[in-house]
Amino acid sequence: MHLRAMFIQIPGPAVAAMALSLPLTACDSMETRTEEVTATAYTLSEAETKKGNVGLAAWGDQLEPGMKAIAVSRDLIPQGLGHEAVVKIEGLDGEYVVRDKMNRRWTDKIDILMADRAAAREWGKQTVTISWQVPESQTE
Repeated sequence: MHLRAMFIQIPGPAVAAMALSLPLTACDSMETRTEEVTATAYTLSEAETKKGNVGLAAWGDQLEPGMKAIAVSRDLIPQGLGHEAVVKIEGLDGEYVVRDKMNRRWTDKIDILMADRAAAREWGKQTVTISWQVPESQTE
């Protein structure tokens, strides 16, 4: 009986505030990272993707026309640019998702999925700054 009276005396908003604060304290804070990389472009032509299975990415994703997807050089993966990382690319609108990884010979490089060869050729090869977020627990 005494415990019941104690719970009744706690104001409703205070209980709600305590409940809302619990998940927030359990979440990692995010750190934004940036890096200058070489950015090229590719399309879903068989010559530029997996022969016999056009659009099949290294992590098993099936790339589709119109996706905002990129491939990353493998040296960028340990920096937080692994599968499904969200990336902003200087000079391009929106956010891109890491869906593919490049051959081991490449370093400090991304490859941007483009709709067609004309768009890929127009992009060419550029040096850009990319940004992405990682939990602060991964920055230690």
